[in-house]
Amino acid sequence: MKTLLLTLLLSLATAAAYAQQPAAAPSAAATPDPARPVQVVEASCGQCRLGLPGKSCDLAVRLNGQAYFVDGTSIDAHGDAHAKDGFCQAIRQAQVQGEIVDNRFKATYFRLLPATAPAK
Repeated sequence: MKTLLLTLLLSLATAAAYAQQPAAAPSAAATPDPARPVQVVEASCGQCRLGLPGKSCDLAVRLNGQAYFVDGTSIDAHGDAHAKDGFCQAIRQAQVQGEIVDNRFKATYFRLLPATAPAK
């Protein structure tokens, strides 16, 4: 009887633990919406390269001279941010779709363009 109660208790505890998993954050689509324009913007680390406030490295884009943090994708979804060509080391070009809401860029599409070789 003790074994049965212990098994039941552990099963309930396990089920409760899995029920606490946070919902996945919405992510930008893999293909652009043909009904909306695609913009080419500068993308980089908001704190390291674009002058935004904060203490951690977060993805940001610069639109029309103004930098915005990005929701819908993360800095780590596009490679190592601290690599030689990473977002904390370089400002890259990206194709995006989305809109600015509450001073943040809500990306519905985000594609990092290949890095260009520096001019000699």
